[in-house]
Amino acid sequence: MVDSLRLFVIGCGGIANAYLDALVSVPGFRVVACADLDESRARAAAERCGAEATTDALTWILRGGRADAALLLTPPNSHASLSVALLEAGLHVLCEKPLAPSVAEAESMLGAASRSGRLLTMGSKFRYTTDIARCKQLLEQGLIGSVAMFENVFCSRVDMTKRWNSDPRVSGGGVLIDNGCHSVDIARFLLGPLARVQAMFGKPLQPIAVEDTARLLFESESGAMGSIDLSWSLHKEAPAYVRLYGEHGTIEVGWTESRYKLKGADGWTRFGDGYDKVGAFARQLENFAAAILGNASLVVTDADAMASVRALEAAYRSAREQRWHELPRTAHCAT
Repeated sequence: MVDSLRLFVIGCGGIANAYLDALVSVPGFRVVACADLDESRARAAAERCGAEATTDALTWILRGGRADAALLLTPPNSHASLSVALLEAGLHVLCEKPLAPSVAEAESMLGAASRSGRLLTMGSKFRYTTDIARCKQLLEQGLIGSVAMFENVFCSRVDMTKRWNSDPRVSGGGVLIDNGCHSVDIARFLLGPLARVQAMFGKPLQPIAVEDTARLLFESESGAMGSIDLSWSLHKEAPAYVRLYGEHGTIEVGWTESRYKLKGADGWTRFGDGYDKVGAFARQLENFAAAILGNASLVVTDADAMASVRALEAAYRSAREQRWHELPRTAHCAT
């Protein structure tokens, strides 16, 4: 029997709490250390799981700290440098979304993974939700036929004035990169590769240096057209965060239930119970552990991660230039 893999949690902010909740049900990992620049946060996280606390992740490793894998939950501007250092030190890395603010940084990270022979994967929680997975199966079974239209809404009021996400030097952008990376990955997973994108930013409603509302339009290589609405300043009353419209009907993936309605049917058929954040994180961590042990393939591949970064970089360029931008045809979605 293989012992649990030793996990180093780096970054102990808000999202770390959900991951630590999920790790309780993931026997494949044992947290050995928690790192954060804020010593009190590092200690609080470490105490939850009986681990060491440190304010300097790389120094902890250089001084003999032993770990098999790292869960990287720091802001995006540190993802490239920390991931490369961790991979070169022999750790496998699960890096929270977005993988990186730029294609160049993402390429450096994937290059380090290839050279080191270690795994690098991007955290993308919606890929691990039961309802999104079931939606994918229904589409593959041809339930609603050819999909012509995709809609995604992630709009909720959140005060970003005191958060690092509103500093472009740290985040790489605003709501488009923060929530849009989820949107792009969901769209690619369900529809296949994206062919082109165009983004536009809404009227600023918060006094921050990045966009707080955005709309991303896309066309998939399969011919579906998509619209993605993102906001930290507006709340759209949308019980379904994903809708797909096909020749034979409609599929809705929602926060509290998921359902479909076929052409000619009197009502909806329920197929899912909604969004479970901690459950999604647990399944993501289980896949990461299984892949390290050689018992499974990564759900989010190098191609998926790079395609996400490319699409968002192109989206920001399209917003500046106010025109559509084509995406490389080589960025295919693994299934």
